[in-house]
Amino acid sequence: MSSIPARLDDRFFVDDFEPAYVAMWRKGLLEARVEAALAELEVCRVCPRNCEVNRLAGEQALCHTGRPARVATAFAHFGEEDCLRGTDGSGTIFFAFCNLRCVFCQNWDISQAPAGAEATAGEISDLMLQLQSAGCHNINFVTPEHVAPQVVEAIAAAVPRGLKIPVVYNTSGYDSAASLRLMDGLVDIYMPDFKFWNPTTARRLARAGDYPEVARTAIAEMHRQVGVLRFGRDGVARRGVLIRHLVMPGRIDEAAGIFRWLVEELSPDTYVNIMSQYRPQHRVPGSDRYHDIDRRPRAAEMAAAYRAAREAGLWRFDSR
Repeated sequence: MSSIPARLDDRFFVDDFEPAYVAMWRKGLLEARVEAALAELEVCRVCPRNCEVNRLAGEQALCHTGRPARVATAFAHFGEEDCLRGTDGSGTIFFAFCNLRCVFCQNWDISQAPAGAEATAGEISDLMLQLQSAGCHNINFVTPEHVAPQVVEAIAAAVPRGLKIPVVYNTSGYDSAASLRLMDGLVDIYMPDFKFWNPTTARRLARAGDYPEVARTAIAEMHRQVGVLRFGRDGVARRGVLIRHLVMPGRIDEAAGIFRWLVEELSPDTYVNIMSQYRPQHRVPGSDRYHDIDRRPRAAEMAAAYRAAREAGLWRFDSR
């Protein structure tokens, strides 16, 4: 499916785009936002785990991240959605560690291990500007949920140095509302996963039984800030929410619940990537405990997911 469906009209295009953070900088609001963001680290409630450790003092808890963020890798990514990668790639900055414990994680070597190196705000801003200079269409922060204050700090450092492309906030959906409010006016494109609809599934597969409730609250806040996904006339996304849902074996009912909620609580114009890339990884292969997800989704399951999206009222969905 094309990244720009034929049914789109002028409501879904942005002709005079300026990144949201430029207005914040012009008004002199970035410094106060950084101060507020860093204060969240002192008794850490940056993500829904609410560990309350003092990360400013270097204390660590579930996310294994203290004061500096840890960058696993950064590069021009050509494997993202067409509307993000365009012709010159999405400038991805992958953060190490994660606040979820998905047993099937395909990036477990990054999300569950100390990959890469710690980086200051200045060093992260260097990466952002290097990716922009390489022609990337956006800066794509991957797994930023546990380092939201450091992301705010890095954006504030990069803007006076000439950052001028959209910021993509690419998350698991397990975000705190407080951290998302810190991103208001800084992020142009939110790209959350909506993984699970059933709390029992979320508890079993990600050690987060509150995930469905948290994701609903988080995605509603994202939508409040930036609305439905809109494009430039070149077909590259400029602003809005892009939802990802990874279809898993035997869980089409959860996909259907998610799709209905998106239509009823956000908009039938919500853009959704219905993903077929699930494959057993991390703790799943050969496990008796997770034997039910130790396979790829079948063609019939993918067809059922697309059908559930259409029946819910979605029409802007990609199939990859």
